[in-house]
Amino acid sequence: MSKFSIKTTGILSAVVFTLFAATAGIKLSLPESRPQACADYNPLPIIQEDNAAAALYKNNGEEYNPSFSPDNFIPAKETQAQQTQRKMVVPGGTPFGIKMFTKGVMIVGMSDIQSGIENINPAKIAGLKIGDILLSLDGKELTCNEDVAKFISEAEGKSVNISFLRGEVEKEAVLSPVKTEYDQKLRAGIWVRDSSAGIGTLTYYHPDTMTFAGLGHGVCDIDTGKIMPLSKGEIVDVNISGINAGQSGKPGELRGSFLNDNIIGILKSNNEMGVFGHLNHSNIFGSAIPMAEKHEIQAGSATILSTVSGNKPREFKIEIEKINYMDTFGTKNMIIKVTDPALLNCTGGIVQGMSGSPIIQNGMLAGAVTHVFVNDPTRGYAVFAENMDKQIPAI
Repeated sequence: MSKFSIKTTGILSAVVFTLFAATAGIKLSLPESRPQACADYNPLPIIQEDNAAAALYKNNGEEYNPSFSPDNFIPAKETQAQQTQRKMVVPGGTPFGIKMFTKGVMIVGMSDIQSGIENINPAKIAGLKIGDILLSLDGKELTCNEDVAKFISEAEGKSVNISFLRGEVEKEAVLSPVKTEYDQKLRAGIWVRDSSAGIGTLTYYHPDTMTFAGLGHGVCDIDTGKIMPLSKGEIVDVNISGINAGQSGKPGELRGSFLNDNIIGILKSNNEMGVFGHLNHSNIFGSAIPMAEKHEIQAGSATILSTVSGNKPREFKIEIEKINYMDTFGTKNMIIKVTDPALLNCTGGIVQGMSGSPIIQNGMLAGAVTHVFVNDPTRGYAVFAENMDKQIPAI
């Protein structure tokens, strides 16, 4: 902790990342889910589209004009449907290293300060809360942890005006730092974080625009559970060097390290659906395949592309057990089960670090792995590729 109670040491993210101070031995994380008692998942009914509705989308791009007449008596209104051009994407499964800097600095903890005969917390008195994003002090933009200490020191004991974000709302507050009893240094009583780094899995990219999607869920702070607000970021090549196999009650994890500082892409967005950006180049040489629309995905056999050693993906068998076709914006659209003996023998099922692994069914990209069930590492959640693609940034 710095002299202004600012926490800068690395902390494992509850969602995906491990903060790091060196390139070796970086752990990878995947959010945990307990399907029997998951507070943030209230599944809608699992439904199947009827054949007539599905037929509107399966006519190879040609116009289809069905007329429906109940009991062949009352003619229904003639309808038309035109399938949009099929999206073609290159599936990933390759690991990538992420270096991400936040917009402003996030409050991740608070601590009382002994000043005189009492313990007080200036941040709490100012109305600040854990999870708030500090944007500026006295009009000076905050870009890193050190800025907070620097600007408070420059105020020379005077109160400072703080601009901060709480959720999507920008607010103002007045912070009055106090001197500690033991060293007479000004402190704000907060711990903040300005960056995050770790390893994830590339889900796919568009070969025509080189825009990419990965992870299938956002990068969150371990202490607050909040999505880390992205200011800037980049992705680099990594190598998977080891595995801690998963078991009931204890999810496993992949271990890996950054190969070099060669930047292969720029991050543009970090949100609930994953991380998104633009590739400078790609080491994926696979062919483009169609992106499935959710109504085309069926319960049954499929495969995932994932990297469990080195930096090249392999194909493994899975089963899509359940599909929530009604979930248009969520990230837990499917329940999947690993059935491939090779992957089960190697990892025990889904492990932290496989988040973002693309799911292929009937030659189409169906979605990506997002969560592992704590009590059954062979099973987990997956997101529709169609949902992820809505978040692809404009060029």
